[in-house]
Amino acid sequence: MNDLTEIVLASSNEGKLRELQDILASRQITLIPQTEFDVPDAKENGKTFVENAIKKARHASKLTGLPALADDSGLVVDALDGEPGIYSARYSGESGDRDEVDAANNALLLENLEQVPEAERTARFVCCIALFRFPKDPMPLICQGSWEGRILFSESGANGFGYDPLFYVPEFDCASAELDPDTKNSVSHRSQALKHLLASLPE
Repeated sequence: MNDLTEIVLASSNEGKLRELQDILASRQITLIPQTEFDVPDAKENGKTFVENAIKKARHASKLTGLPALADDSGLVVDALDGEPGIYSARYSGESGDRDEVDAANNALLLENLEQVPEAERTARFVCCIALFRFPKDPMPLICQGSWEGRILFSESGANGFGYDPLFYVPEFDCASAELDPDTKNSVSHRSQALKHLLASLPE
């Protein structure tokens, strides 16, 4: 197996990089964003989180020759038949500044759920992680995680990113964006997927 102390992260999302780095730090694994290698984002044209995670990790590993990890995650809302799902990051169709895109996505989600009562606003964050140990890895490690909650009627909290201000976490009685990073990283969908991944790696 290739040395996995340094892994390329197949993403340019700074919020995602921070979360993953914090969680992996205990195993002395350094994540290097693909932007440091001038690797462009892969085309996310898969139909599932699994397909997109594999596409992104393979793309980054192929262009760098290094082990690469990709996370494809999103929000699945029951009342919207699973939307925004794999289109979570581009739900509103906006592009450009990440904060502006997040704001547009959240506004559209609230608009689409405007007539949905609290009890029917159930949702979950889901995450699929793919790790390619080398560019032609025929058996990439695939791990998944899910975090149950529901969608609030308005934003709350200033931590996190994306849909965190709208995602209510029952066990903490607050929005994900109101959790401190350590708490979020111990229970989130990304944390769950990474724990499965770390359990699959040699010490």
